[in-house]
Amino acid sequence: MADEKRDAAHADPNQFALLRQRRFAPFFWTQFSGAANDNLFKFAFTVMVTYQLSVSWLPPAMAGLVIGALFILPFLLFSATSGQLADKYDKTRMIRFVKSLEIAIMLVASGGFMAGNVPVLLLCTFLMGVHSTLFGPVKFAYLPQVLSERELTGGNGMVEMGTFVAILLGNVAGGLLVALPGIGHTTVAVACVVLALLGRAVAQFIPSAPATDPGLAIHWNPFTETWRNLKLAHENIVVFRSLLGISWMWFFGAVFLSQFPSFAKEVLHGNEQVASLLLVVFSIGIGTGALLCEVLSRRHVEIGLVPLGAIGMSVFAIDLYFASRSLPASEVMQLAAFLVQPAHWRVMADLALLSLFAGLYSVPMYALIQMRSQPTHRARIIAANNILNALFMIASAVIAGALLGAGFTVPQVFLFTAIANAVVAFYIFLLVPEYLLRFVAWVLSRFVYRFKVQGDEHLPTTGAAILACNHVSFVDAVLLMAASPRPICFVMDHRIFRVPVLGWLFRLAKAIPIAPQKEDPRVYEAAFERAAQVLRAGDLLAIFPEGGITRDGQLQAFKGGIMKIIERARQDGIEAPVIPMALTNLWGSYFSRIEQGDAMVRPFRRGLFNRVGLNVGAAVAPAQAQPELLRAHVARLLAA
Repeated sequence: MADEKRDAAHADPNQFALLRQRRFAPFFWTQFSGAANDNLFKFAFTVMVTYQLSVSWLPPAMAGLVIGALFILPFLLFSATSGQLADKYDKTRMIRFVKSLEIAIMLVASGGFMAGNVPVLLLCTFLMGVHSTLFGPVKFAYLPQVLSERELTGGNGMVEMGTFVAILLGNVAGGLLVALPGIGHTTVAVACVVLALLGRAVAQFIPSAPATDPGLAIHWNPFTETWRNLKLAHENIVVFRSLLGISWMWFFGAVFLSQFPSFAKEVLHGNEQVASLLLVVFSIGIGTGALLCEVLSRRHVEIGLVPLGAIGMSVFAIDLYFASRSLPASEVMQLAAFLVQPAHWRVMADLALLSLFAGLYSVPMYALIQMRSQPTHRARIIAANNILNALFMIASAVIAGALLGAGFTVPQVFLFTAIANAVVAFYIFLLVPEYLLRFVAWVLSRFVYRFKVQGDEHLPTTGAAILACNHVSFVDAVLLMAASPRPICFVMDHRIFRVPVLGWLFRLAKAIPIAPQKEDPRVYEAAFERAAQVLRAGDLLAIFPEGGITRDGQLQAFKGGIMKIIERARQDGIEAPVIPMALTNLWGSYFSRIEQGDAMVRPFRRGLFNRVGLNVGAAVAPAQAQPELLRAHVARLLAA
């Protein structure tokens, strides 16, 4: 199955090709119809209660809040249970069950719409929240079962884009249909049922996705299981902190989405159409950012985009404050009048760009969680994410309400959120330096060098392995980071840790310093022990067997340290394959030495955007990894 997915990854030109494949297309349209139906139903119900019905116990000002709270409540109560069900049962069967449940809920809701029965529609709001709670873990646990690592970012980007487009279309359709004179309620009822039927029909074509933990015993207590799920997620600290990062994105987005109506009316002096335009711009921005992830990541899970996304979110949210704080007072404007004001285009540009960067921020995090979570309890990890998302969205409503109650204007709330985003992002990147390291590697490999990787299919996506590469420059390790979808632990000459900035970066990466045995036997032995720990943990270990950076651009003799690493791994019962690698065209660049000088002098000595490369060879068995043979493999890769 893994080989089939890998072959498919190389055959497909981009993420849109997935829409022609049965393993993805029916799933995509199933989740699209569900998201559209959720929002069509909720928005039509909100408009009906706000503008068309007079309900003494549900005033218009509270309607949106109550409907939103009822929809989110099941995520807190039942996410833990839904995660267990998604791990225990075939995911395709679960999807079909959930879509059948949606039909039943919408049939009840259709009666509520036609009768104008608010209590029935409130019940259906809660039940649609249950429907979405059951679908969430299945949705994100299904993708890594049918997509390769190279497709995972693109697949998540398509789903994220599709979700926000569906939300947009659902809201627009709900508002338009419920307002139809005389037939609005009936039209909404029919539309909800038809969408549910279409979703169930498409779900029939989703291929089987077998259970990952069929022997799991279901624990039905939602409170104890919620706590157990959070503890389970916390076992992998990178995954858990990524869950917190995604939840923060939902906090950030919820602040903006919840304030669009008042922002449009009180700050931009626009009517309901202007509020809808803000939602359109925001949705298009998120979708565009989500789709850009595959292009910017070169079809890998590239978490280096996360810091880029966080920076963009804060920068353009801050500019949104400055763009909107001094707009002159005016009468409420129609959409056409709003669009002819140049100042309003800056506001929309800020909104589009901050949402675009939010898409760049979130998609790699989702892909990382899917890739790093244990398959047997991946759905439960996603369920933990849904629980945290719900908590953060509730917190965003409470904090935004408190700020507004304290006299903050809407632009000031946006400014507060932008500054908080910068602080939270900085804190997360200190806790999980892998994000920052990958960002540095991403920038270096795209804006300093033009970096091309050949043979990256030989990089193992799971299990322990030793990467053996020639050593040409002070940034070789950073370029290898950029090439690998997994984190790498480097064994590096202890002297490189003295280099300003780069030394700090490698210490942050927890690289392993090594010194010659005669020079410092303690550091020498500690390096091999730490290398053994990396391989025991099933991670990637990289070594530069030449023992130092080349001084003449030629491949030097390989030292015997790699054999000691292999032997130590064998003592632990680990047969770690060795992956030969060759960095090309780096000699003479700014970070390499030159024959008549040192490295890092005359930064433009080879111009900008130097073309450099990495050639990755097929794995070599440990028994065949003697220094001379391994050097021959690397030499052939250099000549390729």
